[in-house]
Amino acid sequence: MSNKKYWCAFSKLTKTSHSFTNLLYQHFGSIELAWHAQPYDLWKIEGIRKSSIESFIQERNNVNPDECLEYIEKRGITFLCPEDDDYPEALRYIDEQPAGLFVLGDLKNCNLQRTLAVVGSRKASENSKNTLRKILSGFHDTDICIVSGLAEGIDTVAHKSAVDNNMKTIAIIGGGFDKLYPKSNEKLFNQIKDGAGAIISEYWVDVDAISWHFPLRNRLVSGISKGVLVAEAAIKSGAMITAKLALEQGKELMCMPGLISNPNTEGIYKLLKTGAAIVTNHNDILDAMGWKIDIQKTDKMPADTNFTDDEKKIIDCIKKDMLTLDEIILKTDLNINDLMVLLTKLELDGTIKRTDGEKYISLI
Repeated sequence: MSNKKYWCAFSKLTKTSHSFTNLLYQHFGSIELAWHAQPYDLWKIEGIRKSSIESFIQERNNVNPDECLEYIEKRGITFLCPEDDDYPEALRYIDEQPAGLFVLGDLKNCNLQRTLAVVGSRKASENSKNTLRKILSGFHDTDICIVSGLAEGIDTVAHKSAVDNNMKTIAIIGGGFDKLYPKSNEKLFNQIKDGAGAIISEYWVDVDAISWHFPLRNRLVSGISKGVLVAEAAIKSGAMITAKLALEQGKELMCMPGLISNPNTEGIYKLLKTGAAIVTNHNDILDAMGWKIDIQKTDKMPADTNFTDDEKKIIDCIKKDMLTLDEIILKTDLNINDLMVLLTKLELDGTIKRTDGEKYISLI
């Protein structure tokens, strides 16, 4: 598509908003004509600031559309513009529709009709993270696609749970691909682009992930999703911004309840009081979304299901609550040496998890 290079060029401009680009496109009826528009033509357009015109002209002089698209394609990055059939349909109807999307991975393999956004605190509690893992494990081997922002905390758990449960996941980031934030998620970034789903950015590859990009990013997270699950959120947080956007976009909003004493659940209970659906297991999400999946698959146990009686004791006592080593000893009557051996085996099997606070919880 000859026009694609101009969309790509507009997407490289750091001082030109998507709103500005879309307004020019609507006015001229052609993205090529919009790119080559003269100053006197731009000044005639109602609603455009003089400063925006000046910034556009200044930046445009340093950008070559042919070189832009060629560079992106050489990098193995897919560029999608609003004129592409593969451009996500849901994003055509959100405020400030992106003039272009840079994609790593295989977006075509992600089922955009069964997308679930998962958002929450970067400093999420171990209780919330473990509960989220349990809920999302109910969707293993299904075509439900988990969408999040690749941030620390809840986002990381959401993406990892999708990878671990053989699901597709879409990470929408707040900077360019060469400026990954946080660096701690580099391995996860590579797992997603190399087969587990797709990474999407509306920013040129070398653009830093700066603070004001993240609220903008949130409109894409909710926009591309059919429903939004808020796993943990303080009253003033990015997750609450995404929840507000979800309601404005007409998406199904769901919340995972947490400990009342946790400040990061204040936003959750506010949303629940205003009508958000409550989620305590994966079936609650299916009910809210009207989705059906193969029930036999969701009931699968881990590969090693031949637990000994002592292993079952341990699993049963930490299914509901995280317990310390001493608390498990009291509940199981096992001696410490035997218990340590069993805990290590179960942890290596992926049946249980040890938290940073030296507590254990069952993952099945």
